[in-house]
Amino acid sequence: KNLYNNKLFWINKRLFDIIVSIILVPVLFLVSFILLILNHFYNPGSLFFIQDRMGKSCVPFAAIKFRSMVPTKEITRKFNDPIEYERITSLGKIIRKCRIDELPQIINVLKGDMSLIGPRPDYYAHALVFLDNVEGYRNRHDIRPGITGLSQIRLGYAEGIEETLKKATVDNYYILNAGYKIELKIILNTIIIIIRGLGK
Repeated sequence: KNLYNNKLFWINKRLFDIIVSIILVPVLFLVSFILLILNHFYNPGSLFFIQDRMGKSCVPFAAIKFRSMVPTKEITRKFNDPIEYERITSLGKIIRKCRIDELPQIINVLKGDMSLIGPRPDYYAHALVFLDNVEGYRNRHDIRPGITGLSQIRLGYAEGIEETLKKATVDNYYILNAGYKIELKIILNTIIIIIRGLGK
């Protein structure tokens, strides 16, 4: 009900997304410059990693991240496989723990593909599997996906059908109960995760 009845909140949420993302653009340029230098020594290859993710209304979009893994020609990881930790570089481990790898997604936010807060977008090929096998998974795409979200701070990284079901349940709870209080809670918890280096 909140998705349709609380229009002012969703308008303010989008304005907040745009303002914060614009403020973070200089930070993105600075971090990009630093990583461009460090990558030469600790993370050889391209600076960015672009991957098709499932967005609002289940439409795919190109999500942008700082690359944290050894490059590969094709993704072989299945929807129920764990993260390929062996492919994460030494520099990649640091930027993932501090969630710096997600920073370029402010470009996705400015483009309207994403929000700062919302359900985390899954790799599109995996998401297609979840659509057919996870109850409530389609509903979590009623809004823009987020750089951080309630399921991410509560559950962390989800692997496979069973954990994705839990994630979808939490995401749909967020959508139905979205408001300023829950947004603030997610922001504060995300800051704690960044400061404590608890990202994966």
